[in-house]
Amino acid sequence: MTLTEDQLIQIRRHLHQIPELALHETQTHAYLKEVIASFSQVYLTVHEDSRLPTALLVRVAGSRPQRTIGYRTDIDALPVSEPADHAVRSQHPGVMHACGHDIHMSVALGILSYFATHQPLDNLVFFFQPAEESESGGKRAYDLGLFTGDYRVDEFYGLHDNPDLPTGTIGCRNGTLFAGTTEVNLTVHGKSGHAAFPHEATDAVVIAAALILQLQTIISRDIDPTRCGVITFGKVTAGTIRNVIAGEARLEGTIRGLTQEMLLRIRQRVQEVANGVAATYNATIDVDFNQGGYYPVENNPKLTQRFITYMQRAPQVAFQETRPAMTGEDFGYLLAQIPGTMFWLGVDSPGALHAATFVPHEAAIIAGVTAMTGFLEQRMQA
Repeated sequence: MTLTEDQLIQIRRHLHQIPELALHETQTHAYLKEVIASFSQVYLTVHEDSRLPTALLVRVAGSRPQRTIGYRTDIDALPVSEPADHAVRSQHPGVMHACGHDIHMSVALGILSYFATHQPLDNLVFFFQPAEESESGGKRAYDLGLFTGDYRVDEFYGLHDNPDLPTGTIGCRNGTLFAGTTEVNLTVHGKSGHAAFPHEATDAVVIAAALILQLQTIISRDIDPTRCGVITFGKVTAGTIRNVIAGEARLEGTIRGLTQEMLLRIRQRVQEVANGVAATYNATIDVDFNQGGYYPVENNPKLTQRFITYMQRAPQVAFQETRPAMTGEDFGYLLAQIPGTMFWLGVDSPGALHAATFVPHEAAIIAGVTAMTGFLEQRMQA
């Protein structure tokens, strides 16, 4: 049975009501298995791994396989409280599918249901991935060897919904679609003291202020202005009371770049600037970077051009070429290991991704299923 649009919408609404955070997607995992069990099992093999228990792999056996094509969807949610006036609302307080992974899963189930009854030429592997929003689920799966043996993937595809594109529109570009991200934490170690005697202390607040200003010059003065990079510090903590000079300050931020080379260059300069500021103020500054699996999403040129050409020519598809975005996605790690393509699916939401006001249009689901099943069938003829 191929899931109908009404069935896909009901699936999406159920998933929307049971959002779960990274590596805790047990209810979601169980529901996905229940839906998949309702499909014809003639061509399907379902695989789980106790080392990543909320992940799910589903293999569809091809009739004349030349390759194995992977399709990935993320399944986790965000720690966002959903407004009470939403028609379909999370039943898990403080957790919401504010990034649209319920849409992603519904599209994947629609595609899988089609190929469960229309045997593909090539083998297909559907990867229902936990922990995209945090904890680097894609990297965990790859490093655990989930994509080996019968589940080895030759090329990978996946989507992300886009609140700014018209409902059902497919958006893509060759090269980088999403930036890579690296968390950066800097801890300034000075010397606390009385506010009235600054000469006897080493003021971590002053050092942190100087450090933030100097780090911003990396983007404006060290990076080619025709290439993109971002350094943002969203959290700064220091001190306990107004009349005590703080001996320690902590800065927590994010670095973003459209290529891995750019990220590494920015990281190098952050370390160098921190060393210089520490020497200037006679302090110590610890720098900690954590990229995990959040590499830039760099689309494979050959596969992506084939994807774009199909979407441009398909009469049932509305296609737009899109610009790079500075948002992060851990599908970038998988694309650094396995060639493939990520694309946008327009959902025309009034609210942005990760916002409590994010409300995607459900008509996008069937549009995504139609576009991707058509592309996969055409791809398997090549």
